[in-house]
Amino acid sequence: MRKATYDVVVIGAGPVGENVADRVVQGGLTAAIVERELVGGECSYWACMPTKALLRSQAALRAARQLPGAREAVTGELDAKAVLRRRDAVASHWKDDGQVSWLDSAGIALYRGQGRIGSDRIVEVTDADGATTSLTARHAVVIATGTGALVPDIAGLRAAAPWTSREAAAASEVPGRLAIIGGGVVATEMATAYACLGSAVTMLVRDGVLTAAEPFVGERVTQSLREAGVSVQLGAEVTSVNRDGDGTVHITLTDGTQVEADEILVAIGRTPHTHDIGLDRIGLQPGAWLTVDDTLRVVDGTGALIGDGWLYAAGDVNRRVLLTHQGKYQARAVGDVIVARATGEAADDRPWGRHVATADERAVPQVVFTDPEIASVGLTAAAAEAAGLRIRVVDYDLAAVAGAALHADGYQGHARMVVDEDRRVIVGVTLVGPDVAELIHAATIAIVGEVPLERLWHAVPAYPTVSEVWLRLLEAYGR
Repeated sequence: MRKATYDVVVIGAGPVGENVADRVVQGGLTAAIVERELVGGECSYWACMPTKALLRSQAALRAARQLPGAREAVTGELDAKAVLRRRDAVASHWKDDGQVSWLDSAGIALYRGQGRIGSDRIVEVTDADGATTSLTARHAVVIATGTGALVPDIAGLRAAAPWTSREAAAASEVPGRLAIIGGGVVATEMATAYACLGSAVTMLVRDGVLTAAEPFVGERVTQSLREAGVSVQLGAEVTSVNRDGDGTVHITLTDGTQVEADEILVAIGRTPHTHDIGLDRIGLQPGAWLTVDDTLRVVDGTGALIGDGWLYAAGDVNRRVLLTHQGKYQARAVGDVIVARATGEAADDRPWGRHVATADERAVPQVVFTDPEIASVGLTAAAAEAAGLRIRVVDYDLAAVAGAALHADGYQGHARMVVDEDRRVIVGVTLVGPDVAELIHAATIAIVGEVPLERLWHAVPAYPTVSEVWLRLLEAYGR
């Protein structure tokens, strides 16, 4: 068995693992990263990047068709094959040469294979040939293995070879008929994408569309999907699935309704990649989510640290927020705290100061690339009330903003601001409409910075832009 020692060993080379390793190396430590698939992880090859590539061309086409002059220049329909070719290029044709080259330039050692914790600070890596390398971490081991799609125990489903988010993001052909189980972000984005690419899409939604968002979000997206030809069946629960010899998928619902499709996509949630990383050797449950403190050290069921606090978990695997940008934020925090602890650096006058991950609590931005686009940050009105805040909700019609009328003919959208009345600061914002993703960072800064409404009056938005909605929301709130 080969052996090597580094200051930090990271299991998982997705965006989170890469950022952890880079951060500790920049802090003067040595790092090794372990990856069983492609360096770059889920986001680069099967999630954020390829899925947004599938959606971007149709969004540009819709935008052109909403503007006189540009509308007349559009003479054809979406070229599905061209969209898939661009998606392939965005996903680097599922080759990680570029990412591996970056690791090398950053001074991060790469070990390919399955990484498993052997004991305190020991990670054993088994490569494709069965050879094992034992890596010792002087200071920390970081688990950044992410998540995979959850496939429920529905009769016949697994035997029917369903698509998960991976297959949907990497499909080489557009199915004639696509059935989707679920009503969340993946389900709505893929329904949007494949309907525009030419599939007849049926969504089987048990509990509602985008239920974690403000209620008007699900209503608007459902309406838009139906206008695009998607059959959105609410209250639909699948009892069995069968793929026949011709490849047709037969789906049975609880009311006896039958749905047929060429492919079926399961998009109902995620499960952590922790079933085969050696958790049982350190007293943790394989396959379970990992619980962490604010410095992202793993704790057991009693809240006690693992050993002397050498084990960390960042990104989806700790279930705080399952979003790439939040995982990268956690990666920077955990990298900094490992360096601070290893070097004895004083963080600042508070315990660990900036070396903590606290934005996950109430200031998480998210964009859903449906039509209309959804951008949100912080708390919904319901979540703010559940948190015990005394709030005021301010709504505004985005179409009434001058910049929106210039952006597109027939612009439709909505803005909601949730204000903590006791502190007079914004705690939540939700925006619905074309290209609202570009507005959300201003809201994020206002919430994270806890900027008083009195100060926001002096942040004058440029005219005529859609950002003028900030002035209109303040006017609606009143002085």
